[in-house]
Formats: sequence, structure tokens, C-alpha cells
Amino acid sequence: MDKQYLSMRSNVNMLGTLLGDAITRATGKETLNLVEKIRQLSKVSQQEGDEKAHDELLETIKNLTDDELLPVSRAFNQFLNLANTAAEYYGISPHGEAANSPKQLASLFTSLSELKFSKENITQAIENLSIELVLTAHPTEINRRTLINTHTSINNCLAQLDHNDLADYERDRIMRRLRQLVCQAWYTDEIRKHRPTPLDEAKWGFSVIEDSLWEGVPLFLREFNDQLVHAFDQQLPVELVPVKFTSWMGGDRDGNPNVTARITARVMLQARLKAVELFLGDIHTLVRELSMSECSQDVLDLLSNPEVSEPYRAVMKQLRARLVTTHDYLIALINGESVVQPKDILIHNDQLWSPLYTCYQSLIDCGMSTIAHGPLLDTLRRIRCFGLQLLRLDVRQDSSFHTEALDALTKELGLGSYQSWSEKERQAFLIQELQSKRPLLPHDWQPEESVKEVFDTCRVIALSEADSIAAYVISMAKSPSDVLAVYLLLKSVGCTKHIPVVPLFETLEDLNNANDIMKQLLDIPWYREKINGKQMVMIGYSDSAKDAGTFAASWAQYRSQEELVKTFEEEKIDLTLFHGRGGTIGRGGAPAHAALLSQPPGSLKGGLRVTEQGEMIRFKLGLPEVALSSLMLYASAILQANLLPPPEPKQSWRDIMDKMSDSSCACYRHFIREEPQFVPYFRAVTPEAELGRLPLGSRPQKRRTGGGVESLRAIPWIFAWTQNRLMLPSWLGAGTALQQAFDEGSAPLLKEMYHDWPFFTTRMGMLEMVYAKADPKINAYYEQRLVDKSLWPLGDQLREQLEKDIQVVLRITDDDSLMADLPWIAESVALRNTYIEPLNLLQVELLERSRNAKEPNPIVEQALMITISGIAAGMRNSG
Repeated sequence: MDKQYLSMRSNVNMLGTLLGDAITRATGKETLNLVEKIRQLSKVSQQEGDEKAHDELLETIKNLTDDELLPVSRAFNQFLNLANTAAEYYGISPHGEAANSPKQLASLFTSLSELKFSKENITQAIENLSIELVLTAHPTEINRRTLINTHTSINNCLAQLDHNDLADYERDRIMRRLRQLVCQAWYTDEIRKHRPTPLDEAKWGFSVIEDSLWEGVPLFLREFNDQLVHAFDQQLPVELVPVKFTSWMGGDRDGNPNVTARITARVMLQARLKAVELFLGDIHTLVRELSMSECSQDVLDLLSNPEVSEPYRAVMKQLRARLVTTHDYLIALINGESVVQPKDILIHNDQLWSPLYTCYQSLIDCGMSTIAHGPLLDTLRRIRCFGLQLLRLDVRQDSSFHTEALDALTKELGLGSYQSWSEKERQAFLIQELQSKRPLLPHDWQPEESVKEVFDTCRVIALSEADSIAAYVISMAKSPSDVLAVYLLLKSVGCTKHIPVVPLFETLEDLNNANDIMKQLLDIPWYREKINGKQMVMIGYSDSAKDAGTFAASWAQYRSQEELVKTFEEEKIDLTLFHGRGGTIGRGGAPAHAALLSQPPGSLKGGLRVTEQGEMIRFKLGLPEVALSSLMLYASAILQANLLPPPEPKQSWRDIMDKMSDSSCACYRHFIREEPQFVPYFRAVTPEAELGRLPLGSRPQKRRTGGGVESLRAIPWIFAWTQNRLMLPSWLGAGTALQQAFDEGSAPLLKEMYHDWPFFTTRMGMLEMVYAKADPKINAYYEQRLVDKSLWPLGDQLREQLEKDIQVVLRITDDDSLMADLPWIAESVALRNTYIEPLNLLQVELLERSRNAKEPNPIVEQALMITISGIAAGMRNSG
């Protein structure tokens, strides 16, 4: 691996040199010399612990003029993005990490064969395999799409250079292109000028499909099929596509007033338009390639003129004409034109699937399976994965909006205030109305705008095309009536299609009550019949961690899933658990394979449904090869979890986790809720206030104006602590609980759990990763420059706690250093730290100047936003 890592480092150095040339041409040699001086001082300070170099680094940055701060900040931001690009190429190169991902599936298949698993069991597990990734827009990717595209092109150049047999002229051509791309990046603004709209976010999601997943999904399915054939001489059925994609972009209105019914309807139209455009590209290819003349009668039956000499090509041309008609119709609707729907447009996926599958089957029957398994097979699989809707949409709203809407309705009907009713009274009213056949809404009712918006959203769902809406997610679901309320709202506007209504349990209390709430729902005959043997429940990671700390939250999530799995197995109802994870540890993030294998036994029987957010979408799915790797990891982990489930935790493990969870939560809440100095310290030592000025996404940073930490969303809460390198939300409370268990003589039990229980192993690994990214020294510098001295003792206390926590984790893992078993990640963090430290020190300088300025300085403000962006890129998460 050392040789491979040196190759990546060589690419980092090469890209850094090209960036230096671009900086020199743009700003002069003096700027590059200044940047290089800061970089060298940072390198010596980081790698050699040279205090003199560190002091000189601080002094150099303090003495920068406002005009110097901007190009220096931009330089380190771009160095980090180029380093990430080189690391990304390392991941997908033939000798990189991602190249090994398919081997995990092969290794699993080998293990299953050795364990004498029957072919029937394996076939059943594969047929039940379900991976549904839900793309969310909070936070939106911090980098502009323009720069992402530039970095993708740089990645392609690195791939072209990775050959030993290149002619000199070929190498020169590639290097010329690399110089151009690096220059393009330098001359492009890193920060958006305006906050994206929900429609912008949705289009960004579409671009992930177009630029990566349209190729990545067929790549994954071919590799999956090859592994299956090699291991068991078994083909993956054409119609079996175990991966689907859903989006919250344009559907998630929880706390985002910019997402309206009109926006949701428009996003679904735009998604269909993009799907038609992509399928048109596929059909163009098939028109060119399917020139064969021999076919089955079924193919001839598809044609208006069966006498043609090239029947497959004729079928493709018919489909192309229908797609063009559909495209024109969608354009007219998007432009607001009043048009009559043509008869021959494509609405249902089967209208596209059926003729293509007939051609596929004919090619097989006529001995042309090699041709059938070419682009035609890829298109068939894209229909199963994406369909004419491209990305199905989840609608999400806070339960309080539904309560307010029904309260307005019951008052209008003279029935009293729904909001003031008890849970029993609410349920009685809801069930009665759900079973009633009479209309509920008054004909001429004109409610206030917020209530009208709830009903308008339900009308959009009712009018949506088949398969466009995947689920209706209820945030802050706390009672059975919260679920029944959504069913009644949909019924009241005449929605006849079945939309899964999904309660989201996201605080510690709600997670603890989740199973009881679902049991109450299942005791209602109307509800049990309505769900028809299938239920989805969403587990919240972000808000539960913000509420109780990650350690207590993760145990509550585990127990809640266990209870739900047991309940639904007993009731013989299929359960799908929907995981609302983020990219950071504080929001439930973890390496995918380890995270899945650490879940309770049986929790993946209903498949995996999980959110992918912001920059993690790019890191996991942004290139076809990366998508292939990620999907193979998901597939192998789910199959392994279902066929070779992890052990049930021992009672002694449960008991100590219960105890540690309580003490962890108490420690976390003591600081966050009870320490009077915490909120002023938090606001001073982090760029929390300044984050609101960064045009990240369409959703407001806070749920409401004013208030303390509780008013802040989980994402900016974690983002703020990531910026100043204390990483507080991701570890606070955990080490205290572990140390207490150690002091009480439980060290052998903790080590047993670490070695034998995947859940606990993963928790320790996640903590190690957070500790590796934390830097108490940098955090102390933020405090020294930005925080009133009266608050410094709190910072000292937190940093001392961090140091103690690191030591107790190392005692459990029996390692001398953090991430000793993951040297690649440790090296990657160390490589980026050389560039991140200057950005942190620049950010401190800029925060102080910005906060002390009588009037905002545009140059300082822009440089500050760039440091925020750069640190997020370096830490590889924004929240």
C-alpha cells in the first residue's frame, strides 16, 4: 500500500505545482511565495511538532493584509479540493480502495459456499435484496457544480496519465489539459452568489443520475451478475434490479417554507423530462445498433408495418417517436402552456419496458444473446431502477402542520378544536372519518395560507403519476394520530393511490416510544388493512444525537430497531427500516459496510432504505466507478447481514450499554443544556452565526429565530464544531461513560464487546475517526482569539475531556495510536492536515476582523466563506 499511497501523493504534488503556476500567472510570484511559506511552516509544524515554525505561522497569518487574505484562503481551499480529487482517483484506480469492493461480494459468496448454504436460500436472499438510497438536499453540496465538473475532468486526466506506455505527445496533451482545468478552477468563484432554490437542488440531484448513476447502476448490476455466475453459475434475472433512488429535493418541506405544492409538482415534471431525455439517448443508441433482421413474431406484432427488413430498429424508432412526443408535451406543461395530452405519450414504465423486453427476449430466442446483453439490457435495467419518473419523491412534513390543518378544519365544521383533543379523541375522529364515505372538506372553504398549503400538497400527491411519490414522511411523529392524520388529509382531497405513510422517530424519547406507537397502530383494524402487510418506519439519527449525544442515541436507535423488528415479525408484517443518516459521525455516519453489519439481527430483512446527503452523495456516488464500489459494498453487507447475521448481544452487554447510555446522555445534556456558559461559548468559539451567510441550501439554518442550541438544526450544529476542529457533538459524553465503566471494573467486558459485537466495534471505530480529525490545539487558538477570557475555563474542561476520552478508547482497543488498523485513512487525514491548519488559522483571523469591523468588508467576508468551504472540503463533511 505504501507504493500506492506514494502514487497518490505524487499526484497531489503535481496538481499542487500546476495550481502554483496558475496562482503565479494570476496574482504574481509574491502571492505564491507567501502561500508556499505558509504551507511549509504548516508542514513542519504538523509533521515535526516544531513550535518555532508554529509561532512563525501564526505571526505570518496575523500580518496578512485584507487583500492578501483572499488569495491565500483561495489557494489553500483549492489545494484541498485538488488533494481530494487525487484521493478520489486513488480510490477508483485499478490499485485503489474501491477496486477491492467487488471482492467483498466474491468473498461472501465463497464463505456461503463453504458453509454449504443451499442455492435456494441464496436465490431467495438475492430476490429479497433491496437497496434504496434517498438523496437529500440538507446540506446541499458545498462546492459549486461547475467546480465539481472541473474536478471530475481532472480525475479523468489522472486516469489517462496512469499508464506506463504513453507516448510523449499523449502525455503532453493530457498535461496541457490538466493545466487548463486547474486554471479554470482558479478563475472560478468557489462560493455561490445566491442561495439555491429547491428546484436548483432537485436539478443537482438529476445531474448525479445523468453524470454518474446512469452508467454506474448498469456497471454494478453487471459486476453483481458476473460474481453470481462465477460463484453459483446463476444469472441475475433481467427484471430483478435491487437498487432504487428516491429524492427529498423538492419534496422535503419540513422547516423549509420554500418547498411548496407548486414546487413539488414542478420538480416531478422536471424529473420526468430529464428521464425522457436520458431514455432518448439510450434509444438513439439502440436505433444505431439493432440492425438485425431475424426476430420473433412477438416483435413483428409490435409494428404497424411488419414487412420491414430491420424489425428491432423499427421498434426503436416507434419508441423514439413516442419519447419525442412525451418530451414536447412535458416542455409545454413546464412552460405553463394549455395543451391537450397526446394519446401516444409514455406515462407508465411498462409502456417503455414491454416493447424493449420483447426485443430482448426475441434476440435470446434467435441465438443473439450476446447482442441482447449489450446496451439493450442496460436500458431495461435503467427502466427498473429509474423509470420514467427518474427519481421518486418523498414528501416530508412536520406533524404539527398536519395537526394545525385538521384543527382549522374541525373548527370550520363546528366540531371543536382538534388540537385540544386528547389522543383518544383524535383517534376516534380520524378513524370515523377514514371509514366514512361522505366528503369531509367544505366546498367553499378558504383556510389560511399555511393550512391551504398542506391540502394543496396532498392534492399534488393525488394527481401525481404512478410511482412518482415513494412515501409521505412525518417528522416529529409522537403518537398514532400523527400517522392517521396524514391518511385522512390524503383521503379528504380524493387521493385513491396508496402512499406509504412513514413515521419518523427522531428524539431519544420518540425512539424509546416508537415500538409502543406502532403496536397501537397495528391494533386498529382499519390501519392494519390499509397497510396491506407492509410498513416503513424511519429512524432519525441527526436529531436524536443532537438531543442526547451520539453514544446514547446510537444505543436508543439499536434498541428501537430490535423492538420494531420483533413486533413486526410477530405480526407477520414486512418491515422496512428507513435510516435518516448523515455523513458525519454526529449524524449517524459511518463506513457503509461496517455500519450495516453493526445493526440488530433481522433489521435488514426488509431491505435498506437510507438517506445520502450533501457532499456524501458525491463521495459515494459521484462517479460511475465510485457508485459501483458503493453499491457493491451495500449489496454484500445486506446479504451478509441477512444470511450470516451478527450475534445477539449478551444480557451483560445490554446491561452495561443501558448504564453507559444513561451516563453519556447525562454528561452531554449537562454541558449542552445546564451549563450557563455553554451557549455564549459555542457562539463565540465557532462560526455558527457566520454559517447563516453561506448560501448552502434552500432550507433556513434555524427552525425559528432566536433561541439557543435547541433552535439550531442538527446540521449547522455539527458543521460549526467541525469547523473549529473540536468535533464536540460527535464524542461528548461517550468517553465519560466508558471511563466510568472502566473505573467500575468493566474493562474485560468492554474489550469483549469490542472484539465480539459489531455494534460496539463500529461505535469505537467511529469515535477513533472523530478523534483523528479533532485538533485541540487549533480549537484552543479559536478560543484565545475569539472568546472572552471568562469563558476559557469551559474550553479547557472540554479539551481535557477530549484527551481523557481518547485515552480510554485506546485502552479498550489496545492500540498505541488512533486508527492503527486503518493506516490509509490515518495517512489521508495527515496529508490534508497540512492544508487544513492554515485554513483554520486564516478563519480565526477573518472571524476576528469580521466581528470587530464597524462595517462589513466584502473581501474579508468572501475570504471567510472560502475558509468555511475549504475546511468542509478538508474534513470531508459539512454536516
